[in-house]
Amino acid sequence: MRSLATELGTGPMTIYNYVDGRDGLEQLVTEAVLASATWPDPSGDWRADVHAVAEGMWRAVRAHPHAIPLILTRRSFDLPALRPAEALVQALARGGRSGTELLVAFRTVAAFVTGLAQAELAGPLLRDTDVSETTGRIAELPFAGLAEIAKAAAASDPEAEFAEGMRIILAGLHEKTR
Repeated sequence: MRSLATELGTGPMTIYNYVDGRDGLEQLVTEAVLASATWPDPSGDWRADVHAVAEGMWRAVRAHPHAIPLILTRRSFDLPALRPAEALVQALARGGRSGTELLVAFRTVAAFVTGLAQAELAGPLLRDTDVSETTGRIAELPFAGLAEIAKAAAASDPEAEFAEGMRIILAGLHEKTR
């Protein structure tokens, strides 16, 4: 709270007039990040719509990497923050899912979005400024598979990773509707 107050040019106690402590502040951050997600209007193709909403969510989360732990651990009942989740559910439902199948599809896509953002921005194979150090350390371990993906992570494009992951998920969801 002190560093936030300093950043805002006010005293820490002033912030408590607007938020209910740290929990209240963290809730506002979570809601602001989720509410910032954007995507185009439905296209008529449920797969394209799922991809578009998921990408909007992914971009919103990636834009605020320090908020990822909050997004993973906080529930929000703020309507603007729930709008991306509802859009994703509606897009998945247009693929012919309901009930438990819809729930599982929603959780799968939502987990991919937040998990990929977390893995990219805070995981052991993160794309930091010294990727060669991370790659080198993992390559020294007696795990050939981890060494291989560490090298791939060093050259990976997050956009391409997201697109390929969504392609895999959507192919599986499409297969289930046949």
